[in-house]
Amino acid sequence: MTLEPGQPAPDFTAPDQDGNVISLLDLRGQKVALYFYPKDDTPGCTAQACNLRDHQEELAASNIKVIGVSIDGEAAHKKFALKYELPFPLLVDTDKAIVQAYGVWQEKKNYGKTYMGTVRTTFLIDEMGMIEKVIRKVDTKEHAAQLLK
Repeated sequence: MTLEPGQPAPDFTAPDQDGNVISLLDLRGQKVALYFYPKDDTPGCTAQACNLRDHQEELAASNIKVIGVSIDGEAAHKKFALKYELPFPLLVDTDKAIVQAYGVWQEKKNYGKTYMGTVRTTFLIDEMGMIEKVIRKVDTKEHAAQLLK
């Protein structure tokens, strides 16, 4: 299943790195940049998170709330968020419910090995809960610009 602009974004409810429960339904009225990344504290994921952190004011000025999602647990998210002073929630999806609902848990290949993993993808969800934009070719070093474009 591939989600496209114009479709309703699948609802979710999950804890973040601080144990706060976040639900997409509770975020109606603002845009949400829901970004899926493979693993906390890896080079590409760190570049992406830090780029979003560094452009947090511009994103907020455009009424965009940033939320990260990976299958890492709360402790890994907390360590990652503290280490890089990330000002946005990182949702814990250890049961893979959100990555599967958004269709980003897919077969990947790396160094000749095939495995299941999170495909780096960002969904811009509008104020009504509809998918406005899907970024499949994420530029980890310029991700905020991709969202603001």
